[in-house]
Amino acid sequence: MDRTKNSLTLLIDLYQLTMAYGYWKTGIHEQEAVFNLFFRGSPFGGQYAICAGLATAIDFLTAFQFYADDIAYLKTLTTEIGQPLFDKAFLDYLGQLKFNCSVAAMAEGEVVFAHEPILRITGPLLVCQLLETPLVNILNFQTLIATKASRVCHAADGQPVFEFGLRRAQGIDGGLSASRAAYLGGCIATSNTLAGKLYNIPVQGTHAHSWVMAFPTEKAAFQAYATVFPDNCIFLVDTYNTLNGTKNAIEVGQWLKQQGKTIKGIRLDSGDLAKLSKEGRKLLDAAGFTKAIIVASGDLDEYLIADLKAKGAAIDVWGVGTRLVTAYDQPALNMVYKLAALRQNDGTWQPKIKLSENLSKASVPGLLKVRRYFIKDQPIADVIYDEELGIKKGFKFTDIKNKTEHEILADFTYIDLLQPIFQRGKCVYSIPSLSQSRQKVMMQLKQFPKPYPVGYEPSFQTFKTNLFQRTKVNNQ
Repeated sequence: MDRTKNSLTLLIDLYQLTMAYGYWKTGIHEQEAVFNLFFRGSPFGGQYAICAGLATAIDFLTAFQFYADDIAYLKTLTTEIGQPLFDKAFLDYLGQLKFNCSVAAMAEGEVVFAHEPILRITGPLLVCQLLETPLVNILNFQTLIATKASRVCHAADGQPVFEFGLRRAQGIDGGLSASRAAYLGGCIATSNTLAGKLYNIPVQGTHAHSWVMAFPTEKAAFQAYATVFPDNCIFLVDTYNTLNGTKNAIEVGQWLKQQGKTIKGIRLDSGDLAKLSKEGRKLLDAAGFTKAIIVASGDLDEYLIADLKAKGAAIDVWGVGTRLVTAYDQPALNMVYKLAALRQNDGTWQPKIKLSENLSKASVPGLLKVRRYFIKDQPIADVIYDEELGIKKGFKFTDIKNKTEHEILADFTYIDLLQPIFQRGKCVYSIPSLSQSRQKVMMQLKQFPKPYPVGYEPSFQTFKTNLFQRTKVNNQ
């Protein structure tokens, strides 16, 4: 296989390359560095996010290499005065570069919270810098969509949710990544056939209004569809008049019954979905089709689903598209990737911190880890700590968001959430199937109390505050 035609190595912002060039020119490119990837605030006004995209990131890192055509393109880049942007020796260096970092990350499907490192990468400064954009790109979007899907599925309260968003997704990869993440977040199927093939996601689909419009009458269209797909008849009934469409579907359902088959259901895509679903349910039940389902679609999201359920809508399955795959109400997660420490010549780590007049944008220094504490398998708190400083068995900490104090007793059980993924460039992680990660989401969302406290281990909090003050003074 010619990997050059499929190389994603240049999926990086130019300033990552210019910084890498600067590191190389100044001789610090191989200094060992630590970067942490996290998000600053939970999306959609909620309290959590669903970690997603790790498997995709692993694929990217495993294939990371500058191929000949990548180097050839970089040779064409020039400065404003027409000189080559990069030295030939630097490009030769890139041509020999291999991914050689160590990575620890949270598993896909993990329930995560603002400020917690989702991924920590350790390795040569130059390589870690080059990986900022692709890692944020992959994990930011999939985490956002998986979280949105989990919210939609929560609103559906156990009823099936289909992801129907491909046609409105943000491009080809946006459609594929969204389908993958939506399934991870709880959707049971997708309309995206390529995602079905690539990720082994169940696929679902019926027909569109154009099918109905292609025939002389709506009933003729339903009859034709039933003839072609007698075992999979869900009729879209709102092309002309929803209740008349339902009656036409019932008539064709009676014909199917004579063939020893049955109508599977109807789909509503517009109008007063609460009212129409209840009236449609009455018609179906009166005709003896009590097991026929009603599928609803049409710009749905968690808010509209909750509203329809509160109104007693007789809807069994939800088809959610645009507002899911585009994360319509928050199209980006505020994920960042920050330098946290540099290894000194004596082998010690020098923590690094970014300051800001906006305190929420200050970075968090150190070799971060996250410990989740439990009481009888019930998660009760997450604590962020520094690997170098360690963590005590018992302590009190302050929740980052609401400033309440919480106590961790010495006998609490715990797990550390960041798992080894790569060690010096070698993958040491067994990637779960997408279905297994999806089950993790389903299980975890039932466990977490609201609100859920997240804070810094007290000695690390003190260290971080002191470093902030020293750095501020030294850079005035």
